[in-house]
Amino acid sequence: MADGDLTMGMIFLSQTITGILGNFSLLSHYLYLYLTGCKFRSTDLVIKHLTVANCVVILSRGVPQTMAALGMKHFFSDIGCKLVFYVHRVSRDVSTGTTCLLSISQTITISPRNSRWAVLKLKAHKYISPFNISCWMLYIILNVIVPVYMTGKRKDNNITKKVDHGYCYAMNSGKHITSFHAALVFFQNVFFIGLMLWSSSFMVFILHSHRKQVQYIHGTNVSSRSSPESRATQSILVLVSTFVSLSILSFIFHICLTVFKNPSLWLVSIYVLFAGGFPAVSPYILMSHDSRVPRLCCACTRNSKRPT
Repeated sequence: MADGDLTMGMIFLSQTITGILGNFSLLSHYLYLYLTGCKFRSTDLVIKHLTVANCVVILSRGVPQTMAALGMKHFFSDIGCKLVFYVHRVSRDVSTGTTCLLSISQTITISPRNSRWAVLKLKAHKYISPFNISCWMLYIILNVIVPVYMTGKRKDNNITKKVDHGYCYAMNSGKHITSFHAALVFFQNVFFIGLMLWSSSFMVFILHSHRKQVQYIHGTNVSSRSSPESRATQSILVLVSTFVSLSILSFIFHICLTVFKNPSLWLVSIYVLFAGGFPAVSPYILMSHDSRVPRLCCACTRNSKRPT
């Protein structure tokens, strides 16, 4: 094994372990909240779906890519390659859609009661669960074409145009289909990123207006301690910023993979590294701004003693 392959394997291994520990810790956090009877926020259901999707992304792509980088390249059959890439693509798209939904949901949550979002604030929680389920079903249907172009490395067809992922081959589907797929990915990313940037800008505007109003009422003696809603909004803003940055970088490398005839394994590895960055770091961003994590027991005790 070359030193470069070992280095890349250790990087993938670190990212995979970090992502698995973070996402399972976040799921355990919500399980503990449920068992102790803590009150859930309106965005918690979205975060749980996002965490599940990120777990599937890491397990379906991070683990095989780590094994391939460490020298194990023939562990998937042809059917296995088709299945694992299909699962990865579905979960990755769900992660994108759910992150967008999380940003919009928090925008509705913190919007003033006299704004145009006032009606949605009362009804938004009713539509979150159906939207999450519809998101999974939609991408399960839209990505049925993905397995057609994946094949295992054991099946040695004389493919001249292919992308070597280390453990599977992605066959070139032709100029027109490749261009259509690249355009579809581009417009999908632009649509979701546009919605996230719009909702994030609106959240920043609301927080800034609220802070100015509080300073006007209380003067300069304003507590530096932010409210739970403010901390939740800040976490989602950091989350969206991280997602947009990594998505742009991964999309640039995705275009390179599409344009080049036989891209190198290093280029594929860098693309996978950027694509797997968000599922690995997102749980730590969410937990770092959640006031219920460090003071969980105290918060649950106060909620349980508080009269209804």
